[in-house]
Amino acid sequence: MYSFKKYITIVGSPKIFAYTVIWMIVLVFIGTIVQKDIGLYSAQMQYFSSWFKWVWFLPFPSGKLTMLIMFINLSCYFFRPGILFKNKLGISITHFGVILMLLGGGLTSFFSNDGSIVIDEGEKSNFYENYYNKEFAIVDTSNPDFDRFVIFDDPLLRINNVLSEETIPFDIEILDYFINCKPIARIYEGGNEFKGMAKNFILQEILSEKEYEKNISGIIYKIINSESSDGIYINYIGQPITQTLTDSNKDYMLFLRRQRTYLPFELELVNFEKVMHPGTNIAKSYSSLVNLIEDSVPRKILISMNEPLRHRGYTFYQASFIEEGFKQTTVLATVKNQGRLFPYISTIIMCIGILYHMLFMIFRRKSL
Repeated sequence: MYSFKKYITIVGSPKIFAYTVIWMIVLVFIGTIVQKDIGLYSAQMQYFSSWFKWVWFLPFPSGKLTMLIMFINLSCYFFRPGILFKNKLGISITHFGVILMLLGGGLTSFFSNDGSIVIDEGEKSNFYENYYNKEFAIVDTSNPDFDRFVIFDDPLLRINNVLSEETIPFDIEILDYFINCKPIARIYEGGNEFKGMAKNFILQEILSEKEYEKNISGIIYKIINSESSDGIYINYIGQPITQTLTDSNKDYMLFLRRQRTYLPFELELVNFEKVMHPGTNIAKSYSSLVNLIEDSVPRKILISMNEPLRHRGYTFYQASFIEEGFKQTTVLATVKNQGRLFPYISTIIMCIGILYHMLFMIFRRKSL
């Protein structure tokens, strides 16, 4: 029992909390400065969304590890005696609020995702695409009634990895993967081992864009163990011609795309409107009138720049639009944040704790 109290005293030391706060300030300062060179997403991933930031061969605590240490340190407070006495109750409530905020940050870090949903006027969509993550899709189109999808997520698209699935009659070996690339026409046609677009084009790796979502990712892969489709192929984001092949009397489409998350409902763009600044081509405001279709029941909702749609844990913001002639397309930023309410709740709790402690100290001084 004595050793447990000793460990709680050491791990819960206020000095550790002070050091972690100072270190977090350093991370925020450096992470903000490097954004101009590496971009917002890369800075976030290196300094805040990872456990360690490697500087040459030395690991330094990054945002996740720093916040975990802070969470453990503050949690030790609740193992101390007398924390519910009236002279410590305000501090205890404040500690609980801070822990709740850290917990919400952890939920957001691990479980939230965001992207955008793009809908043409008069069309429907039931998915949104991630800004950063990609996926490799193999679609069996042999059945006239439905398509069978097999999806390989971004972490699997690493060099020398072999993708296989029992419903696919071939394996796929990843030869190369580029975060950002562009197709370059071959001077000479490729050999017999190159198939599809790879016969006439190669993928050239280029520097990553600072705005990470603008990167055009690409993949070079080799199909093996097939009946008739062995060879080297390429795919990249936005490829104009979908790679198709036939193997074992089945037709397949293969394409690299932004990672999709499917919604339990549909959104239909009924009407898109924009208001321009007088005498300019710059939009002052814009909004989307959508049908939220759930269980075949439509419900009209207006999404504007300051009035997002919130439904089933998803939030849809009016982010942008696309105009091509008379065709209007809305772009809705989509966020699913499991810890969305935690900052509000924890802030209220901390305010209550601080207010209680201030009032207690005032009344105690007056009574002396």
